[in-house]
This record gives sequence, C-alpha cells and structure tokens, in this order.
Amino acid sequence: MSLDHLDDSEESEELFEHHRLVASPKQELTRIDKYLLTFLPNVTRSKIQAAIKEEYVLVNKQAVKPNYKVRPNDEIVVSLPDPPRDTEVRPEDIPLNIVYEDDYLLVVNKPPGMVVHPAHKNWSGTLVNALVHHFQQLPHMKGNEGRPGLVHRIDKDTSGLLVIAKTEAAMTGLAKQFFHHTIERTYQALVWGEPEEAQGTIDVHIGRSLKDRRVTVAFPKGDMGRHAITHYQMLQSLRYVSLVQCRLETGRTHQIRAHMKYLGHPLFNDAIYGGNEIRKGTKFTKYKQFVENCFKLMPRQALHAKSLGFEHPITKEHLFFDSELPEDFQSVLEKWQHYVQYN
Repeated sequence: MSLDHLDDSEESEELFEHHRLVASPKQELTRIDKYLLTFLPNVTRSKIQAAIKEEYVLVNKQAVKPNYKVRPNDEIVVSLPDPPRDTEVRPEDIPLNIVYEDDYLLVVNKPPGMVVHPAHKNWSGTLVNALVHHFQQLPHMKGNEGRPGLVHRIDKDTSGLLVIAKTEAAMTGLAKQFFHHTIERTYQALVWGEPEEAQGTIDVHIGRSLKDRRVTVAFPKGDMGRHAITHYQMLQSLRYVSLVQCRLETGRTHQIRAHMKYLGHPLFNDAIYGGNEIRKGTKFTKYKQFVENCFKLMPRQALHAKSLGFEHPITKEHLFFDSELPEDFQSVLEKWQHYVQYN
C-alpha cells in the first residue's frame, strides 16, 4: 500500500533527474515496467507503471506507455518532482497540537500553513520534522521513506486532524483502513455560491490537469483520472457563500477542492481553483472591499479537516475525534454571517 490518499504539493511541478539508464546493445525486447523493476531497487511495479503514465519516464526523450518494449541502446531517464535527496529527516523543536496519544498512535491538529512532510522547497518546518523531534523511531511505510509515522496527508494550507502511527503494527492497521476506505473523515469548507441540492454525492473521476500539473480536474466521462467520491451537505447558506460539510469516501489529491470546483462552487480564497476572485455577488466597492478583507484575514483555501474516526489498529476500539474551526476560518465565517444579516 502506498501513501496516495492526499497530497500537499501545490507548487508548479519541476522535474529532477533521478535515474539515467542505457540499454545494452544486446538488449532483448522487454516491457519497460519489467525492465525498470530490475534496475530500480525498492520500487514496486505499480509505482513504476504510475510514473510512466504520469510521463516521469522518457525513452529517447519521448513519453511511452507501460507496455513499451525496451530496445537495444534505448536511453531511459526517470525524472521526479522532488530532487534526489537523503531520506533522513532533521528533527526540529516545533510545537505539536496533540489531541490524543497512546502507545501506538497519536492524533494531531495541524495548523494551516504547515507542510506535512519534507519535499522540494519545504525541507524544514514540516509536521514530520516536528514528529521526529518529539518521538523516536517512528515507522516508515514501504516506498515512502522520509515520511515517518504518516499514513495520510492533507494540503499545506488545509488545517485539521491527522492520525500518526507510532509502531509498525499500527501503521499497517491504519493503512489497511485507508486502503479500504473505512476511515471516517469529514471536512468543513466555505464555498462560493449555494449548491442547487442541499446535499448530494459527487461521483466523478479526477486527475491531474493536462495543462497544469498543479491542478486536479474532473473527468466526468470517466475516461481519465481516478475514481473519486465526495458526499456533501450544506450546513449554512450565507447568500454569497455557503458552509458545507464534505465526507470523503475516497481520498484523492485535492479531491474536495476539485469536486467543488466541478460543481461550480470553488472553495473561498482557493487560488489554484479560482476561489480567490469574487464568484458570487456584485462588484461594487463596499462589497469588493469586504471580500478582499476576508481574503486577507484567511489567506488560504477555506478547508478544515474537522473530524476523524477509525478502528484502533491494536485494541479494535472505535475512536472518533472532532475539532473546532481554526481562528482564521471562524473569523471569516462570522464576518460573512454579520455581512448578510446587515446588508
């Protein structure tokens, strides 16, 4: 199982060469995924196939399909978004907001603006840097070295609850629950406009945009991307924006952000998905100034991982955790409530 539930990478993608291979002049025709499996240690075939589909693997400077047959003298280059780097994580004394802890796991409430794990342009100051300072010998999921304790992720500018494994057994048990979609996760989001249906299910494939790799887009025909399901319910209508609760059935990269954009209701101040512009209401000076003040008060997408429920991987007890909206989110919500009441 791999750590593919949620992704905190929001920078424009730059690729760095990791491997360069030249096939022997006597190379027999061999599928490229099978060929790379021989030369790249500790990498699964599914990971290699995914990299090929994402065009991280080039043969003679051209993208190929996973069933491409390697030929004599082929030059194969594998490039990835993160530059090659030692997977050792430097401990940093960063405070953690721990809402639950036992011998096997802990649940933390991540503040907005904190990257979950070290990656390109964010090698320090991450949640993982804090974890390795506070806890010794956290386990690693296979294929995700350098990310001790992690079984899922949330975006840098999304706040909220994350469960961290402290032992190998706990990591395995939690990873299985994520894999089988039995984890209960709810988010609260402030979105532009008011959904036509007060509650519903968005069952639409999503995947990386072919034009901008930072962006996840919907593929309603299901011909591309990956299966993704979000259940939503409107909690409060504020004329121009709505507070909605989203329950994840799957956990794809930017799933809520992409699904709500697909519905025509991007998250408030979500710059990547167009939510940092006035999407509802007139643009007269007073209203425009009010919205811009809200943007300044909450300079991020209005998304909070509010609750988390799962079976304890060791004791089998059902655990459930809830959290309050962070200060910036709560302040903006109150400003909107006041604005619609008196305007």
